[in-house]
Amino acid sequence: MHRFILTLGFVGALAVAGCGETTGERTLSGGAIGAAGGAAIGAMAGSPGIGAAAGAGAGLLGGFLYDQHKKGNID
Repeated sequence: MHRFILTLGFVGALAVAGCGETTGERTLSGGAIGAAGGAAIGAMAGSPGIGAAAGAGAGLLGGFLYDQHKKGNID
C-alpha cells in the first residue's frame, strides 16, 4: 500500500511541480503540493503522515527535475 501512495504522490507532484521561477521556488512548491496530495491520499488509505512524507519527497524531486529541465540541464 505504501508503494501505491508513493506512486500517486509522485505522479501528482510531477503534474504541478513547476510553480515558481527559481530552483528554490519550484522545488518548495513541488514539495508543498506533493505533501498536500500525499496527505489526502494517505488519509483515504489510513496513514496521512506517511502519505504526506512520500508526497513531499516526490514533490521536491519533481520540482527540482522540472526546474532543471526548464533550464536545459536535462532533456
